[in-house]
Amino acid sequence: MEHKYRKEFGCLILKMPEELDHHAAEFLKEEADGLILKYPVRSLVFDFSNTRFMDSSGIGVVIGRCKNVRFSGGYVKAVHLNEQIQRIFQLSGLRKIMEVE
Repeated sequence: MEHKYRKEFGCLILKMPEELDHHAAEFLKEEADGLILKYPVRSLVFDFSNTRFMDSSGIGVVIGRCKNVRFSGGYVKAVHLNEQIQRIFQLSGLRKIMEVE
Protein backbone atom coordinates (compact mmCIF):
# COMPACT_ATOMS: atom_id res chain seq x y z
CA MET A 1 0.00 0.00 0.00
CA GLU A 2 1.59 3.25 -1.10
CA HIS A 3 0.16 6.61 -0.14
CA LYS A 4 0.27 9.58 -2.41
CA TYR A 5 2.23 12.67 -1.57
CA ARG A 6 3.63 15.71 -3.25
CA LYS A 7 6.14 18.31 -2.22
CA GLU A 8 6.06 21.98 -3.11
CA PHE A 9 8.51 24.61 -1.89
CA GLY A 10 9.26 22.97 1.47
CA CYS A 11 5.66 21.82 1.95
CA LEU A 12 4.84 18.11 2.09
CA ILE A 13 1.23 17.27 1.23
CA LEU A 14 0.14 13.78 2.31
CA LYS A 15 -2.98 12.35 0.70
CA MET A 16 -4.57 10.27 3.45
CA PRO A 17 -6.04 6.83 2.62
CA GLU A 18 -9.76 6.08 2.45
CA GLU A 19 -9.55 4.05 5.67
CA LEU A 20 -6.99 5.18 8.22
CA ASP A 21 -7.02 2.13 10.49
CA HIS A 22 -4.23 0.31 12.35
CA HIS A 23 -2.77 -1.33 9.24
CA ALA A 24 -2.76 1.84 7.13
CA ALA A 25 -1.53 3.93 10.08
CA GLU A 26 1.62 1.84 10.57
CA PHE A 27 2.55 2.08 6.92
CA LEU A 28 1.73 5.80 6.74
CA LYS A 29 3.79 6.52 9.86
CA GLU A 30 6.90 4.91 8.38
CA GLU A 31 6.41 6.51 4.99
CA ALA A 32 5.73 10.00 6.39
CA ASP A 33 8.72 9.87 8.74
CA GLY A 34 10.96 8.84 5.85
CA LEU A 35 9.69 11.69 3.68
CA ILE A 36 10.10 14.24 6.49
CA LEU A 37 13.72 13.13 6.95
CA LYS A 38 14.44 12.99 3.21
CA TYR A 39 13.07 16.39 2.24
CA PRO A 40 13.50 19.72 4.03
CA VAL A 41 9.89 20.07 5.24
CA ARG A 42 8.79 23.43 6.66
CA SER A 43 5.09 22.61 6.55
CA LEU A 44 3.03 19.45 6.48
CA VAL A 45 -0.50 19.24 5.08
CA PHE A 46 -2.75 16.24 5.67
CA ASP A 47 -5.28 15.97 2.81
CA PHE A 48 -8.34 14.04 3.99
CA SER A 49 -10.37 14.46 0.78
CA ASN A 50 -10.78 10.67 0.27
CA THR A 51 -10.81 9.57 3.93
CA ARG A 52 -14.06 8.07 5.18
CA PHE A 53 -12.86 6.29 8.33
CA MET A 54 -10.20 7.02 10.93
CA ASP A 55 -9.64 5.22 14.23
CA SER A 56 -7.35 5.95 17.18
CA SER A 57 -4.32 4.64 15.28
CA GLY A 58 -4.89 7.30 12.64
CA ILE A 59 -5.19 9.97 15.31
CA GLY A 60 -1.88 8.79 16.74
CA VAL A 61 -0.16 9.03 13.35
CA VAL A 62 -1.39 12.59 12.86
CA ILE A 63 -0.30 13.66 16.36
CA GLY A 64 3.13 12.03 16.01
CA ARG A 65 3.90 13.65 12.64
CA CYS A 66 2.62 16.95 14.00
CA LYS A 67 5.13 16.76 16.86
CA ASN A 68 7.97 15.81 14.52
CA VAL A 69 7.40 18.73 12.16
CA ARG A 70 6.76 21.25 14.93
CA PHE A 71 9.93 20.16 16.75
CA SER A 72 11.93 21.51 13.82
CA GLY A 73 9.90 24.73 13.67
CA GLY A 74 7.44 23.61 11.02
CA TYR A 75 3.72 24.19 10.48
CA VAL A 76 0.95 21.56 10.22
CA LYS A 77 -2.63 21.69 8.94
CA ALA A 78 -5.42 19.40 7.75
CA VAL A 79 -7.60 20.05 4.71
CA HIS A 80 -10.74 18.64 3.04
CA LEU A 81 -12.29 16.97 6.09
CA ASN A 82 -15.76 15.47 5.65
CA GLU A 83 -18.31 15.66 8.48
CA GLN A 84 -17.24 12.40 10.10
CA ILE A 85 -13.53 13.28 10.09
CA GLN A 86 -14.35 16.79 11.37
CA ARG A 87 -16.20 15.21 14.28
CA ILE A 88 -13.23 12.94 15.04
CA PHE A 89 -10.93 15.98 15.01
CA GLN A 90 -13.26 17.83 17.38
CA LEU A 91 -13.71 14.95 19.84
CA SER A 92 -10.03 13.94 19.86
CA GLY A 93 -8.70 17.47 20.34
CA LEU A 94 -6.80 17.51 17.05
CA ARG A 95 -8.43 20.87 16.23
CA LYS A 96 -6.57 22.35 19.20
CA ILE A 97 -3.11 21.35 17.96
CA MET A 98 -3.39 22.07 14.23
CA GLU A 99 -5.15 24.34 11.78
CA VAL A 100 -8.11 22.80 9.96
CA GLU A 101 -9.46 24.13 6.67
